[in-house]
Amino acid sequence: MMQKTPSVFYCLILIIVTFVCLFGGVGASKHEHLKIYELNNGHFSIKCTNWGATIISVLLPDKNGEIADVVLGYDSVKTYKNDSTYFGSVVGRVANRIGGAQFTLNGSHYKLDANEKQNMLHGGHRGFSDVIWKVIKHKKEGQSPHITFLYNSFDGEEGFPGDVKVMVTYSLVGKYGLRVKMVAKPGNKATPVNLAQHSYWNLGGHNSGSILSEKIQIFGSHITPTNDQLIPTGKIVSVKGTPYDLLKPSVIKRKIKDLPSGYDINYVLDAQNGNKMKVAAIVWDSKSGRSMKLMTDQPGLQFYTGNYVKDVKGKGGYVYEAHAGLCLETQGFPDSVNHPNFPSQIVNPGQTYKHHMLFAFSIHH
Repeated sequence: MMQKTPSVFYCLILIIVTFVCLFGGVGASKHEHLKIYELNNGHFSIKCTNWGATIISVLLPDKNGEIADVVLGYDSVKTYKNDSTYFGSVVGRVANRIGGAQFTLNGSHYKLDANEKQNMLHGGHRGFSDVIWKVIKHKKEGQSPHITFLYNSFDGEEGFPGDVKVMVTYSLVGKYGLRVKMVAKPGNKATPVNLAQHSYWNLGGHNSGSILSEKIQIFGSHITPTNDQLIPTGKIVSVKGTPYDLLKPSVIKRKIKDLPSGYDINYVLDAQNGNKMKVAAIVWDSKSGRSMKLMTDQPGLQFYTGNYVKDVKGKGGYVYEAHAGLCLETQGFPDSVNHPNFPSQIVNPGQTYKHHMLFAFSIHH
């Protein structure tokens, strides 16, 4: 009997170590499978995957009742693992760009993973868009369908300080509303957090061609101009008299002709009667009758017209080219860690980062 005790003891230790290796540390086990999850309220539906907490389809009727998928993406979930466009994903720990892939916080200098020349884009080579998230809640149908993804970002991931618990919830509200809630809680260190939802929208349908004929209105009177590497200069300038003035509804192709590279700029959203949630942008597609109003509680909005999309084989074999979709990424200002005059994105232990978005779709007959 005395000889069996050590073997039982070591077996227990082995089981505990194996469990920790498989399920501890990061947000989801590396052995978790890629899956597709649906939300459907009877009026419209979305599908998403646990790879990057990515939205892979949004099915909406048009003015004639015809259903179309209004986000760009791929047929296979596995294709998202090799994606370089960030189709539909949640990007972070810090979305957008950090100049020189470095910053200083509380006297410590942090060198990050540079993945766009010497800069960091969307969290590095293995940002939040390139990891498996854990699904902790999922209600497919009925009243308020929703899904919540969890990822535990570890201390030092892509160079960032401290561990962070991140949760993203997608929920269908009302008849044609998609709500996005992103929450992050740091552990024992202060860290920058700036999450963004990176869907490419085409209200005519993902395979309808260019978004240049769509009309857009952006509720931002100022932008944060950038250098030739798209790193903010630190200035905040008025859009008045420039192609960036989209304060009134404007057909995209009429404005973009004065921007050889297209739109890829952060707008400083205007305050609206002290309301926490404010209208960031409205997009209209006259042919389909679909429109989309985006509301947020964030200070900035990145408007990107898919300028660098080229020969990307998407859903149904359709090949996406430049301007096949547009991105409206509500966010903190890019490179805020290196610009003290920008709203801070630093979150301290005990604090909670919160980011809300509401996509309100309408069908105009």
